Amino acid sequence: MRIDRTLSAVAAILLAGLPAAGAHAQSSDNGSSFGGPAISGVCFLSREAIFANAKVGQAASARLAQLTQQAQSEIDAERKPIDADVQTYRSQAASLPADQRQSREQALAQRMQKVQADQNLRARELEATRAKAMSQIGQYAQSVITAAYQSKKCGLLLDRTVVLGGNTTNDLTPVVIQGLDAKVTTISFNLEQAPANSGGVSGGGQQ
Repeated sequence: MRIDRTLSAVAAILLAGLPAAGAHAQSSDNGSSFGGPAISGVCFLSREAIFANAKVGQAASARLAQLTQQAQSEIDAERKPIDADVQTYRSQAASLPADQRQSREQALAQRMQKVQADQNLRARELEATRAKAMSQIGQYAQSVITAAYQSKKCGLLLDRTVVLGGNTTNDLTPVVIQGLDAKVTTISFNLEQAPANSGGVSGGGQQ
């Protein structure tokens, strides 16, 4: 018996939503060979680079990683005695009557299902936490983006990550990162409760 899905795997998915530091904050090189004149009023922005390079985004990513590790430690502690009992059962199974084997297997399966349910709950709580942190950062960034947009006299703002080629001189990303760093460098948050409509076992967030 084993639990196939681990919080470590879930963490990899969640942390992708808060990109690690080091993502390029400068204009992408994608299609830079196309060249061409800068288009007046057309500006670009990479929200991914903002979240990855702004100090508040890095702090949120580190905090989410910490909460994920705490959740994984809780699940590991819950699973450890069950794993030991499974090993004991396997060593004794051959000598047990069929009815005792069935009874032991059912009891172990129920305990493993409880761990799986708790693990799924933690995964949903971590996802809710990531979403809330991203929303908070987005709120802080919005006024900075608006100010940069106005100061550059933009008439159109495009997502830099979907631009295939051309002149991306009017990239607001570095300016927005600087402005966001001047405004906020960190946010504090704890594990959120899983959404009520997420299904499965419900439970409260951990402080």
